[in-house]
Amino acid sequence: MNTRETPAPLKAGCQTFTWEMLGDAWKGTADDLLSAIAAGGYTGIEITDTMIGNYAGKPDAFAKALSRNNLTLVAYACGSDSGFTEEADLAADLRMAEQAVSFAASFPGALVSFGSATIMSDGPRSQKFELAARFYNGAAERGARAGVQVAVHPSSHHNTLLFTRADYDQMFALLDPAQVGWVPDTGHILRGGQDILDTLTTYRDRIRYLHLKDVDAAGKWQMLGAGTCDTRAVIDAVRAAPHFNGWLVLEEESDEAGRDPAAAVAKNRETLRRFGV
Repeated sequence: MNTRETPAPLKAGCQTFTWEMLGDAWKGTADDLLSAIAAGGYTGIEITDTMIGNYAGKPDAFAKALSRNNLTLVAYACGSDSGFTEEADLAADLRMAEQAVSFAASFPGALVSFGSATIMSDGPRSQKFELAARFYNGAAERGARAGVQVAVHPSSHHNTLLFTRADYDQMFALLDPAQVGWVPDTGHILRGGQDILDTLTTYRDRIRYLHLKDVDAAGKWQMLGAGTCDTRAVIDAVRAAPHFNGWLVLEEESDEAGRDPAAAVAKNRETLRRFGV
């Protein structure tokens, strides 16, 4: 992959987990998500395999829906009940990865983002890291054959294997730096007690795009700009990354978003405009 001489233009995308976290309380469709995200002022979307709905396996139909809403697919985000750490599920997870890559290949520039390795059963942590790395590297090999970039998205949620800086260091040492990208998430990095700018700088060559959100000092989710994240410094840091594609993807998990996801993501879009995006 070639590096750029000048930073990519910044673009605002929205992640659909803001609605997904409502669980059964959310009764809408993928079309409702597209409409809300477009109305909120975004030009890109990262949609999860859980929220893709009737468009699963139908890239042509989804492309038309995106076009109707003037949206670009930033990434297709996928997880697994295995947490990518169960050897018995590795073959099935890689088949899922191949299907995800095939879907994303219909959208120029779109990535496939795989969720955080998660501990789902007893066993040595070192073995969990090795199994997750086998999955991420294998998925990236499939992506490379299809011309689709693959990235890992660490999280701070329950039983995640990728929480502290030591966890990141251990996992990244096992991943092919030329093929497996990274989607840093400001909220999850801060919840893990990390020095966010040091982590971003250390692994800058792996950054593909950014998940931008906020937390307070106790790690509770806050609306963008209402917590401890130094948003300007983070944006400047990722813009300097050689493979950063310009997408700032806002993903809101605060109580305010739980009450009204569409209003919350629209409010975050206005906050982002204060940073010139």
